[in-house]
Amino acid sequence: MEPQPEPELLALAERGDAEALSRLLASHVPSLERAIELRVGPRLNRRLDAGDIVQETLTVASQRFADWSREKRYSLRVWLRLLAAQALHAALREHHSQKRDLARESHEAPASFHTTAQGVAEWFASTDTSPTEAVRRKELRERVLHALEALDELDREVLVLRHFEQLSNEETAAELGIEPAAASKRFVRALQRIRPALRGLSDDDRGVSP
Repeated sequence: MEPQPEPELLALAERGDAEALSRLLASHVPSLERAIELRVGPRLNRRLDAGDIVQETLTVASQRFADWSREKRYSLRVWLRLLAAQALHAALREHHSQKRDLARESHEAPASFHTTAQGVAEWFASTDTSPTEAVRRKELRERVLHALEALDELDREVLVLRHFEQLSNEETAAELGIEPAAASKRFVRALQRIRPALRGLSDDDRGVSP
């Protein structure tokens, strides 16, 4: 059976269909898990379960869905990401309070729902399927990490949201609290600066357009 388009599920969920709401929220799980993984450093990724954080996010979303539906201040995707940011912060606070050794890793914990260059570089390298995987992954990670660390923090956020997470320019602007025109300019600038690190990796990387 063909999956129902999101607009149909959304309309049913807004009419009180609990099953439609469950399916609607479940369709966002992969992107939310990736967002969490991109926003913690490699060592914290081994301590925090992105799946658990996303499940907490979906629980809260189910409880607050009616409120979101009335206001629709953000798109559903951006709203879920903001809830995921809150769930991530709560998980980080809990882990820091329970494990003193995490204090030494606090520089890896985002102060808000922001990416870390290390997290993005690790994720980017892990997608490589070259026959020389180990060598290529290390090379990719170093190239991408160096390029990301050279970017302004907000430029990096815009780049990750637009290019790696495939948010629209409007969604990116809404999540970061900036104007769409500013988000677009920052995306173009970030792409220009990171292209040398991505050159030759794939046609998709070379062909990204603002």
